[in-house]
Amino acid sequence: MTAATRERALDAAVEVLGADGVRALSHARVDQRAGLPPGSTSNWFRTRRALLAGVVDWIAERERADFDPGSMPEITGVDALVDGLCAMTEVQAGPFATRTRARYALFLELAGDAELGEPLRQQRRAFERWTERIVTAVGIVDPVPATRALMGLCDGLLLHRLTVDPGLDLRPAVERAVRAFAAS
Repeated sequence: MTAATRERALDAAVEVLGADGVRALSHARVDQRAGLPPGSTSNWFRTRRALLAGVVDWIAERERADFDPGSMPEITGVDALVDGLCAMTEVQAGPFATRTRARYALFLELAGDAELGEPLRQQRRAFERWTERIVTAVGIVDPVPATRALMGLCDGLLLHRLTVDPGLDLRPAVERAVRAFAAS
């Protein structure tokens, strides 16, 4: 089995998770979604736990590639921070919505699983450190709590956008929060 088949299986697993949740994830459903012969996914991931671990790593790998800090524009002011937070949230609710839903489903399912959930938590901490550096560069005085609050706000807005109001305008809430932290 080729690496391309493994990638197809992982992409399909993310689709299953994002559309139908963790309980729907099975080797057979992934094979079907990916258009692979039965048993293909289990050649790469022998158990459901191995498949979950593979998907967690796959999502983290894709997010690191898509949101590589080195390829992002430099953010040095409050307006640019607002723009950046809104853009990140928009892309996660738009082109990456299925992956975002899958990540949320995995976070909830694996919250008590130290081993399988750790790559997701590491990924989150990496994004927190990156955001904290930006918040510091913008001049926000107490960057750690500000970063956590801003990321929590964006998570909430993202979840609301994905589940309740697809047309939600993110900007007013993000702008108000960023400006409040910048003013304090």
